[in-house]
Amino acid sequence: MKNILFAVIALAGYTTSVMAQTPVTVNKVVTTEQNFNKLVAKKGIKDAFLEVADPEGIVFKPNAVKIEDFYKNIQKQPGSLTWEPKFARISVGGDLAFTAGPYVFQNGKNDDDKVYGDYVSIWRNDSDNKFKLLIDLGIQHPEPEQATPIDFKEPDLTKKIEVSKDPFNGKKLIMGTDDSFNHALSLYTLGAYKEFLSPEGRYYFPGFEPMTGQDKILKFIENEAINITAETVNAGRALSNDMAYSYGRAVIKKGNIVSKYNYVRIWEIDKNHKWNILLEVFSAVENEQ
Repeated sequence: MKNILFAVIALAGYTTSVMAQTPVTVNKVVTTEQNFNKLVAKKGIKDAFLEVADPEGIVFKPNAVKIEDFYKNIQKQPGSLTWEPKFARISVGGDLAFTAGPYVFQNGKNDDDKVYGDYVSIWRNDSDNKFKLLIDLGIQHPEPEQATPIDFKEPDLTKKIEVSKDPFNGKKLIMGTDDSFNHALSLYTLGAYKEFLSPEGRYYFPGFEPMTGQDKILKFIENEAINITAETVNAGRALSNDMAYSYGRAVIKKGNIVSKYNYVRIWEIDKNHKWNILLEVFSAVENEQ
């Protein structure tokens, strides 16, 4: 009997271990985003956001405010909002992920009433193994001329390192990295991006369609002749230490024009354990409602 009991316990332990080692797939966050879109169509913008919000989730209206606080204090929002995830990643441990893609907002019946843009959403796994919306923001731009290609990539298992036992230090490290980049921006904007931007980096700037690739982004920054100063507000990191995010405030100067923005950055770690910006999005404070 003892041998049978031991075998049962061992089998249970093995099953638990196998489940814990089940590979994380990016499709989990893509499906979450698609279901969120369906929820908006069914329940409306306000109720859908309240249902998927992380307790610490934020939107920028115009500055960072908790999703729950913002949507609980507004009336039901008119209009229809649809979007489609086209760019997505998930951490090795599956606790942090993001999607990005085009959206269309329409507050009327005519095509002239449509507003086009791209969104970025960061999701965090909760205690029930469900993704909750941690950060959501977007940019507006003219109607895109071409369809956005799909870029879903599975987590790189070669980047996995020991699971963080101290989330506070993980956050502190990303805060420091973000602050270092902001300091570099104040010295030489173009040089800062050359140092910190991933070769596959994405850049979301209001009024322009998203840009992909370090060369294209650097050319845009140089041609626009913009100077950026920024201040870190908060950050977080996946427990598997391969993905992170940060956000803050920025002032962008182009000639004599000075504008205020909020920014969100998504960071990835490379094979040399250096953190690089995989995605950066700026949300214009003046244009937010």
